[in-house]
Amino acid sequence: MNVKMTILGLSLAGLATLAGCSSPSVITTTDGEKIMTADRPETDRDDGFVEYEQNGQEKRVNRSEVRSIEEVK
Repeated sequence: MNVKMTILGLSLAGLATLAGCSSPSVITTTDGEKIMTADRPETDRDDGFVEYEQNGQEKRVNRSEVRSIEEVK
């Protein structure tokens, strides 16, 4: 029984860690569109695009078309 409790505890700790890593965000474009993302988009690319994942697909928006990126609280 002690082994089962240890495994259960480690599993719950792992799930809590994964849940804590998620940073839902909203990208607001210059034309007013709001794009919801599950994680914070990558913005440090040299090609001038903001990359994010939406519905399992990776998407890109030109940085010049992004007004703001805000974390959802």
